[in-house]
Amino acid sequence: MIPIIKPVFGKEEEETVLEIMKSGQITRGRWTLKFKESFSDYIGSTFCHPVCSGTAALYIALKAVGVNSPEDVVIVPAMSFMATIDAVLLAGGKPVVVDVGEDYCMDPEQLEEAVEKYNPKVVIPVHLFGQIADMDRIKEICKESNVIVLEDAAQAHGAEYKGKKAGNLGDLSAFSFYASKNVAMGEGGAILTSDPYIDEKISNWIEFGDHPALNLRITEFQAGIGYWQLQKLDDTNEKRRKIAKLYNREFRDLPALKLPQEFEGRKHVFHIYALRHPKRDQILERLIEKGIGARVYYDYTLHQLRNAEHLDCGFSERVVKEIFAIPVHAALKEDEIEYIIDTVKKVVKDLS
Repeated sequence: MIPIIKPVFGKEEEETVLEIMKSGQITRGRWTLKFKESFSDYIGSTFCHPVCSGTAALYIALKAVGVNSPEDVVIVPAMSFMATIDAVLLAGGKPVVVDVGEDYCMDPEQLEEAVEKYNPKVVIPVHLFGQIADMDRIKEICKESNVIVLEDAAQAHGAEYKGKKAGNLGDLSAFSFYASKNVAMGEGGAILTSDPYIDEKISNWIEFGDHPALNLRITEFQAGIGYWQLQKLDDTNEKRRKIAKLYNREFRDLPALKLPQEFEGRKHVFHIYALRHPKRDQILERLIEKGIGARVYYDYTLHQLRNAEHLDCGFSERVVKEIFAIPVHAALKEDEIEYIIDTVKKVVKDLS
């Protein structure tokens, strides 16, 4: 089976893990500091707080900007991993869901409607599958109403919007370093900001002292692996982009198959290569039978999943019945890529 996700580890990660084991300092050491500084520099933010998961990063980010009660409305898009809405609920806020556009990111027109109707405290644009949301329009809407912008950049390591990195476009951002991510630690996350006031509030939630906090630290092992993954990120992202462009070229004439787009001014890093087809389930079944680890991302909308208040999310509700992904990771070999292309072509044509 060709896996849908496969992290690429090398000698650097292996040697670093052994070094940490021998050192005896397996937490709060130099590798944690190296990763923290390197990731902050890469994204372009002043402050970086590594934590144990992307969900924890979202949760702490929301608490840091004052989300505490059902009066604190947080706008989220209909399409994302469930952690986006769960973090809002865990923080005590009220999630309100808006639809997405063809980029699978938050629809700015619906956002504007939701901001007028609900007077939210926070908006969470999700840079889904590796493509950044329409941040100029989103920030414009939020600035007019004094709404905080928290980027969910869990799937967008290295993605760019008009030359700026994902995670450096809002008031603060949250990342994940789960095993499937473009920077993979196994588990892990980070909160970034350039606002010293927000940074202090984040620190108060993850450093014991001022008030009850949570121990959300990563280990030296995670940080050491993450450091080397970050050094390789631009290279592995380019490999993903190359494979995605090849797929798009080879699949462009297949009937009823909707291909992912890279929108103007945005650099897509293809954490997920997402396709759509009305006969998704049949295609998926046949691809898996033929040894291709195809998978659905996602078969739910966030408002349906958590019974949340929402605007008209008809587009997302249609998309989640058709969307699926095929392998696009940097570990793919040429013969595997060719096999995936040939198989997808045959399966889609046979079902047309």
